[in-house]
Amino acid sequence: MRLIMLGPPGAGKGTQAKIITERYGIPQISTGDILRQAIKDKTPLGEKAKRYMDAGDLVPDDVVIGIINERISQPDCAGGFILDGFPRTVAQAEALCESLGLMDAQIDFVVDLNVDAKFLLARLTGRRVCRNCGQMYHVEMNPPRSSGVCDKCGGELYQRDDDREETILRRFDVYSQQAQALKTFYEASGRYKVFDGAAPIAEVSVQILSALEGR
Repeated sequence: MRLIMLGPPGAGKGTQAKIITERYGIPQISTGDILRQAIKDKTPLGEKAKRYMDAGDLVPDDVVIGIINERISQPDCAGGFILDGFPRTVAQAEALCESLGLMDAQIDFVVDLNVDAKFLLARLTGRRVCRNCGQMYHVEMNPPRSSGVCDKCGGELYQRDDDREETILRRFDVYSQQAQALKTFYEASGRYKVFDGAAPIAEVSVQILSALEGR
């Protein structure tokens, strides 16, 4: 099973992708995670990506497409995969179709999590990440036992630059400009479905799994 998770930053794509991964045993491929690791390692790609991400802009297609093509060609993707947050533009979607066509494969289902900007601000501005182990918290929904300290390893918690209000609003605007074109691109396939990303996680999960399994 090959899936795409669409939705603005903070819509819950990663959370739902993990649930699907556990259910079907297919890898979750998050371009955000790959790019953040490159930034942490200060690779040339990471330095380039950081400038775009900090400004709330999309990373250029040629960088992202190259990463995705390399990843979905690996052996653990032979039985399927979940693309978390990719594609973000029609150009990326077309490039993905071309790459899959060369593998004699196609996308089986497109999940779109719909949320508004106000909800995203509440969710993302409260997010904190451990500098040491990467564990994530939320100041209201999932706070650490001690403020600013990771429960898991004792590391310092911080707010990522791309979780600040001005960056979130910029990212949402950038995403929204592309969202309608992607919706139109995938609606024609008959495998596109929208879910309410602001609903409780368990509720959204049940709806997605039911759709995937034809219930």
